[in-house]
Amino acid sequence: MSFANTTFVEEVRMAVKANSGITSIAQLGGKNVATTTGTTSVQTLRKNERATGLDFKEIYGKDHADSFLLLESGRADAFVMDGAILAGNIANAKNPADFKIVGEVLSVEPIAIMMRKDDAALKKIADDTIAELIKTGEMQKIWDKWFMQPIPPRNARIGLPASESTKAAWAMPNNKPMEDYAKK
Repeated sequence: MSFANTTFVEEVRMAVKANSGITSIAQLGGKNVATTTGTTSVQTLRKNERATGLDFKEIYGKDHADSFLLLESGRADAFVMDGAILAGNIANAKNPADFKIVGEVLSVEPIAIMMRKDDAALKKIADDTIAELIKTGEMQKIWDKWFMQPIPPRNARIGLPASESTKAAWAMPNNKPMEDYAKK
């Protein structure tokens, strides 16, 4: 398989109740931390140097909505997951203002279109199209449409600005793997 140039860079973060006082990974000691079964988010947290020596209890939701419910109901103190998933769950909560995304970025993962390996013509079309979307400002407009503006029919607003990692990928289009981002 091959990948087109990165369209955005996902960041693993944590969501908490806005009134929790939690703003950092270091404050998770003794807390219940939710994530979704089958994902790597809590393993990512455990590997993070800021979490070294922290004793927290992992609890798992069967899907992202269930994991968010653990936070919403108070059974979890934090929900660790991809930022876009966190933001989407917050936007769809009964009271979105009751939650916020906080803390350090735990990991970054470039997101790109996957295609058949050794199809140089298709890769060129994909890369040229992405480059044009970036150059004309259309990529930012697409981001804003889906992450910053109200989305019909409920007019939920995700409220997730493009990250610095995403902006850097747009400034210098590339198809670097996740491992290259971890070296920062």
